[in-house]
Amino acid sequence: MLGEINNLLKVVKEENIETSEDLENFRLKYLSKNGIISSMFDKFKNLEKEEKIKYGKLLNEFKNKVDIKFNEKKKLIESKLIKSKEILDESLPGLQLNLGSEHPLNIVKNSIIDIFKKLSFEISEGNEIEDDWHNFTALNFPENHPARDMQDTFFIKKDIALRTHTSSVQVRVMENKKPPIRTISPGRVYRNEVVSSRSNCFFHQIEGLYINKNVSFADLKFVLYKFVEEFFGKNIKIRFRPSYFPFTEPSAEMDIYLGKDTEDKNRLTKGTGWLEIMGCGMVDENVLKNCGIDSNKYSGFAFGMGVERIAMLKYGIKDIRMFFENDIRLLNQFAIL
Repeated sequence: MLGEINNLLKVVKEENIETSEDLENFRLKYLSKNGIISSMFDKFKNLEKEEKIKYGKLLNEFKNKVDIKFNEKKKLIESKLIKSKEILDESLPGLQLNLGSEHPLNIVKNSIIDIFKKLSFEISEGNEIEDDWHNFTALNFPENHPARDMQDTFFIKKDIALRTHTSSVQVRVMENKKPPIRTISPGRVYRNEVVSSRSNCFFHQIEGLYINKNVSFADLKFVLYKFVEEFFGKNIKIRFRPSYFPFTEPSAEMDIYLGKDTEDKNRLTKGTGWLEIMGCGMVDENVLKNCGIDSNKYSGFAFGMGVERIAMLKYGIKDIRMFFENDIRLLNQFAIL
């Protein structure tokens, strides 16, 4: 047995282990259940007691040397594999990084804001919870106006409610700043309405206000024409229709012409070809007085549009609820490339 152990030591010493496959073959040959060391221990069990004393130590030393060689080679091969993975092949194409997507409402809102910034409008923001004065009374809403009813407004307590429009921000601007005033007020608003494909209990508005000396309806039309040209294109048809809002007089609604050549356009425009995109008008004298502005010296105009309606029109989205469902199939269409 002594000669067998010495011969095996020489063989183990000469074993060439360079790859993971070599290492596994070495393990199977010497250290597995059916390997050489296991068979030698089976032989050792059948030796006489005196021979066990003589060869036991040698057999253990042989096993230890095999273990040491296996572990050393294993560490060496693993370190080589790690280093090989760290090598950068600059000829390979880069990984496609998912940068996420911008929400379509943010895209439209920011586009609208950028257009009015070019026209020198500042941005004003305010609280989403408002008192009666800033949300209704200062804006010339009579006490018996339907908008004060619970069917339209989310009241938190008496005279405190979730704002129904961002006109409340304009009131605060007029109270705290002397004319000339040129501002837009983007933000979320709330109305107690039935949720459907065309309406929701909360949505986003952008309202504009311009107060200065000798402001006329012609100035209002010029600004809104510029906005529509920039956002929808120069060839779009526009019209103004008389309307009513408590805080403007005269008041109008602004429509753009989509046409009637498709079923979707007929559905959107109810067969007329025209779609209303915003309300506007000259600021009522009572509103100016309520905000401490001399109506004999100053005049102004205001306008307001729903971001969701503009976004639905721009992207052909038929259901307003899709903006708030976080459906990845919709959002992925606006992914940043």
